[in-house]
Amino acid sequence: MNGSSLHTVLQRFPLLAALSEAELQRMAFMAERRTAHKHSLIYLADEPSEYLCFLIEGAVKIGIYSPDGREIIKNIQHPYTIFGELGLAGEQHRSEFASSMGREVDYLAIKVEDFRYLMQQNFRLAQAVMLNLGDRLRRAERHWESLILKDVRTRIVEFLKESAGEHGRQVGYETLVKHGLTQQDIANLVGASRQTVTAILNELKKSNLIHFNRNTILIRDMDKLNCCY
Repeated sequence: MNGSSLHTVLQRFPLLAALSEAELQRMAFMAERRTAHKHSLIYLADEPSEYLCFLIEGAVKIGIYSPDGREIIKNIQHPYTIFGELGLAGEQHRSEFASSMGREVDYLAIKVEDFRYLMQQNFRLAQAVMLNLGDRLRRAERHWESLILKDVRTRIVEFLKESAGEHGRQVGYETLVKHGLTQQDIANLVGASRQTVTAILNELKKSNLIHFNRNTILIRDMDKLNCCY
């Protein structure tokens, strides 16, 4: 991918909307295109936070491991978002891992020091990054509050609603979500066992609120799903 085509890709990232054509071109030559095969690690916790990543294709899970070795998923990144950005906030070594999911992932890596230079030259970009970090913090707080205060069924329904709102596609009165998550991934995200997740999804399916297969979830009626907990 040459500088010109990278420039076109970077234009699709909302975070970079404040960059001029010249700044986008400069960033295109700073960035390195990388590929991660499906179900492979992009980086590990404790690695130096030397670069941030701009996701072009595929899905990436961000998480940690509990002391007993269980995987805990903190969030899922989709195309045209960034991850691994905590180095911009002073993180020296990564506190989380990042892993590709059910398909190959294409992303751009740019050194933290190079991106900081762009932020110093463009105040609106610096503001956008601050807002992005603030949103990340608020999402993390909501996630942990949900794990503490809400039951598993509610957490699963909220996961379905959030997924539909962020990347669902309207099909008549129904909403189709292509997710690429295994039921174990959903369990790791909502803090439950796979067996419990399977049972609740099957219950929602039996009630004709959703239909699901390996890669998609079809929400039959969002209003009825909102009322089911």
